[in-house]
Amino acid sequence: MNILKNQNGTSLTIALEGRLDTSTSPQLENELRTALDGITELLFDLDKLDYISSAGLRVLLSAQKTMKKQGEMEICNVKPEIMEIFEVTGFVDILTIRE
Repeated sequence: MNILKNQNGTSLTIALEGRLDTSTSPQLENELRTALDGITELLFDLDKLDYISSAGLRVLLSAQKTMKKQGEMEICNVKPEIMEIFEVTGFVDILTIRE
């Protein structure tokens, strides 16, 4: 998986490419651990994300909890396959997803 970060002041966009699963979610978790300091707007761009597992969902949920304390988080460019996973797991009710 590739993680592309673009920070503009207190806004951070993270574009994910590939698969966010058990083997790659620790990589994203480590990136977020330091990247979210001072961030008030977090945007995940999932345009090139091909798959997300429960481990990946857990990382997004953790980021959401952090951002609720310090700002807001949105997800954009969600492919139909990923949106289906969000719908089945109920994450559409938890995450802010921009259509």
